[in-house]
Amino acid sequence: MLMRIYAGAIYVFLYGPIVLIVIFSFNAGRHAASFDCCGTAWYGRTFNNPFILEAFGNSLIIAGTAATLATIMGTMAALALQRVTGPLRVIYDALTYTAIVIPGIVIGIATLITLVTLFDAVNPILAALWPGGLETAPRLNLGYGSVIAAHTLFTMALVIVIVRARIQGMDRSLIEASADLYATPWRTFRQITLPQIFPAVLAGFLLSFTFSFDDFIIAFFVAGSKTTLPIYVFSSIRRGITPETNVIATVVLAGSLTLLFSAQLLLRRRRRR
Repeated sequence: MLMRIYAGAIYVFLYGPIVLIVIFSFNAGRHAASFDCCGTAWYGRTFNNPFILEAFGNSLIIAGTAATLATIMGTMAALALQRVTGPLRVIYDALTYTAIVIPGIVIGIATLITLVTLFDAVNPILAALWPGGLETAPRLNLGYGSVIAAHTLFTMALVIVIVRARIQGMDRSLIEASADLYATPWRTFRQITLPQIFPAVLAGFLLSFTFSFDDFIIAFFVAGSKTTLPIYVFSSIRRGITPETNVIATVVLAGSLTLLFSAQLLLRRRRRR
């Protein structure tokens, strides 16, 4: 009985604040601290705020691109690492897990210094080689590309770990049978390997998308003039908390749950087939 009460208290502690955010998003008042039931006026204000829509669009572009690149390259790296053995395998494993455990602020600062140093070295070269001269030459700056690159490198380690765990439990007899039947490596991957590791690939994509969409620390350092949704929320909270913040959190939560349930439905359909 005590264990049930303890487990229930933990769940209330974890999910109670989330439920309160959803409830307070329907606040009809002007202040987030006091709840006046009930209304959806703040939803209308949020969806009509051009700054929120721009930040939300930036986050979707960055998270979608970074998750796609991380999934593709992480899956390729996981497949390749299965053929690596000995001390070299230990080194690669250490580097992969190091990318996960390093604090985000360290990654953000290191990425910022690296990119700024690289841009200072490349931009003069582009200006010297560009036909129009310095005024019309393209310049490398912080923005979409820098955030996508940083998020891709960070989340790719997550994909490698997830996909490798699935590969280790995969039935390799089917791959050997495919090779015995003279199937090409690409056909073996497409018809044998990929269907078996697809749940892990999809899980890696969803996790990469979530980490990239929710990231504030790394994006704060390398976003440049671009504003993502977490950066906008942080800036707005410094000016004061309004029900608009609760609306943003509720919409992001609803989108995350929809994405999760859609992935589960897709996996169930694949299993039935």
